[in-house]
Amino acid sequence: MSKAQYALCAIGNAIVDILAPSSEEFIQSQVAHGMQRGAMNLINAERTIALYDAMGETTQASGGSAGNTIAAFASFGGKGAYIGKVGNDHLGQVFAHDLKNIGVAYKTKPVISGTQTARCMILITPDGERTMNTFLGACVELSPDDIDEEMIKNSAVTYMEGYLFDPPLAMEAFYKAAKIAHDAGRKVSLTLSDSFCVGRHRKAFQELVEGHIDILFANEEEIKSLYEVSTFEEAAAIVKNKCEITVITRSEKGSVVIHAGGMTEVKAEPVAKVMDTTGAGDAYAAGFLYGYTEGLSMAQCGQLGSIAAAEVISHIGPRPLVTLSDLIPRKVA
Repeated sequence: MSKAQYALCAIGNAIVDILAPSSEEFIQSQVAHGMQRGAMNLINAERTIALYDAMGETTQASGGSAGNTIAAFASFGGKGAYIGKVGNDHLGQVFAHDLKNIGVAYKTKPVISGTQTARCMILITPDGERTMNTFLGACVELSPDDIDEEMIKNSAVTYMEGYLFDPPLAMEAFYKAAKIAHDAGRKVSLTLSDSFCVGRHRKAFQELVEGHIDILFANEEEIKSLYEVSTFEEAAAIVKNKCEITVITRSEKGSVVIHAGGMTEVKAEPVAKVMDTTGAGDAYAAGFLYGYTEGLSMAQCGQLGSIAAAEVISHIGPRPLVTLSDLIPRKVA
């Protein structure tokens, strides 16, 4: 296998996040519109406008699950690439600029249909929990034609977000990318993204995980939803034979890495105060994959994941505010 030009290529929904603090009462008042506390709810363009008007003062930041991961990966010093569809509009230009500004290769052409760039309206309650309301916009137009074959062939790991399973064409794009990667002797990784997303596509996810994924990321609720079990222990027992590596994050309990050598437990990094959990799992995946592509041990990979997640949840916004490479412990570096 030839040396990879990129350590990581992420494929996902190119989304700009619109974040605002929220009360529990406001979240409850929106249940009739399909809002589910702590989960991701898909909304249309009209609902996006109405919700934006009700959110009060907001903060804007480039986001998207895989976009957050590749940004954090670059902050560790990893060479990355990204594939995702934006609209030919201001927010699309912002998204592309943000990636290129941190050294991530981004070549996906914007849509020509006039569809707007996707956005995620994120409400953050006082406990730091985020409730997401996503207008997919241009994301749904990502197709197999957008998969850059040379970029995938030249990436050590191709990483995909589970949210991308909502648009059918994007699902086809991922299967194409997975085949290209494996034919080139590369690795393929997936994050399940959201337990409700898993519920919408459970059978497809199971087939994907068991037939095409080398490195799987999930939190405790997502992995239990995938296999319809009630405990972490049951899910761990099932998944241990499904992938080469499975990483399960467990919030303050840390994380568990299930691999050929057994099960490695990783402690969570301490945080003075949790401000916003948006992007925590994305950052964890970035740290883990950075360690993986650098040839570190499973414990060290998990430690870097925990460090990245801790930094992201200590402030508002889904991407690191400091250079993550500066946080790598001497014993890991």
